Amino acid sequence: MVTGAAGFIGSHLCDGLLSAGATVIGVDNLLTGNKKNLESAVSHPEFHFIHADAINNPEAYLPKNTKLDIIFHFASPASPPLYQKYPIETYLVNSMGTHNLLQYLIAANQKARFIFASTSEIYGDPKEHPQKETYWGNANPNGIRACYDESKRYGEMVCGVHFRNFDLDTRIIRIFNTFGPRMNPEDGRVIPNFMTQVLGNQPLTIYGDGKQTRSLCYITDLVAGILAIGSSDEIKGETLNLGNPAEMTVLEIADLIKILSGISSPFVYKPLPMDDPVQRKPDITKITKVLGWEPKVTPKDGLSKTLAYFKDLASRQ
Repeated sequence: MVTGAAGFIGSHLCDGLLSAGATVIGVDNLLTGNKKNLESAVSHPEFHFIHADAINNPEAYLPKNTKLDIIFHFASPASPPLYQKYPIETYLVNSMGTHNLLQYLIAANQKARFIFASTSEIYGDPKEHPQKETYWGNANPNGIRACYDESKRYGEMVCGVHFRNFDLDTRIIRIFNTFGPRMNPEDGRVIPNFMTQVLGNQPLTIYGDGKQTRSLCYITDLVAGILAIGSSDEIKGETLNLGNPAEMTVLEIADLIKILSGISSPFVYKPLPMDDPVQRKPDITKITKVLGWEPKVTPKDGLSKTLAYFKDLASRQ
């Protein structure tokens, strides 16, 4: 089962699981997900979509006697504008939603693996660089991003309790900046913002001085990492960073998108939003050592593919 199945990452994960021969139950309330993202999945005979809210106990939406081998809990708004628009839904799906899913496994006496989609945002504005899984972070517990950051930290705690106290096979993935086709043009994050602006011949919005860094992982690499984490027999109870350590400044990302598009858009500078992290770079030593995973798609190649998607999207509107 994949919660958040109609989201950017969730829909690609469903496709990856179906390609690997799995039978997939996709759950989404379509608050921020888009059913169009599942066009390829819904045509597959082994995909079953359930329109439901993952905050609720699965007994409310799963058919009786459903046998689950693995749950990928990816349901949550993930961009600042969207989780700030839906703060209650965001903190509930990551906290109570996580609790209800794990309690369901106990009540149903199922030993399914449970993969929780956490985030690099739990590191906040980090004082450690690059960020290792052992770092506890520097997050504001009551800032404008806290409904997301803190609920992901809460969800990690819930996973830890169920691993230690109930012997459930929980695994936590801290996902760093990911991009690719199916991103929402109105997502509000740096890649869709720049793509939409450059294709609309608009100035590119730079927050702060643009020297803050991001580490961009292309979606196919991310899904390969998720599948490796889900299928391994060796990492019960582990927490793993997942992302591309190829660090770039926001200005470098903007310049590269301008080059790839062939459009010379000027920059417009605006104040840096509250609690926006200055640095982002995953230490992926652990996942590389344990699972042999490394990103294969360069930021340039990934941005080129993503730009083609946004061009096609714009042409159809």
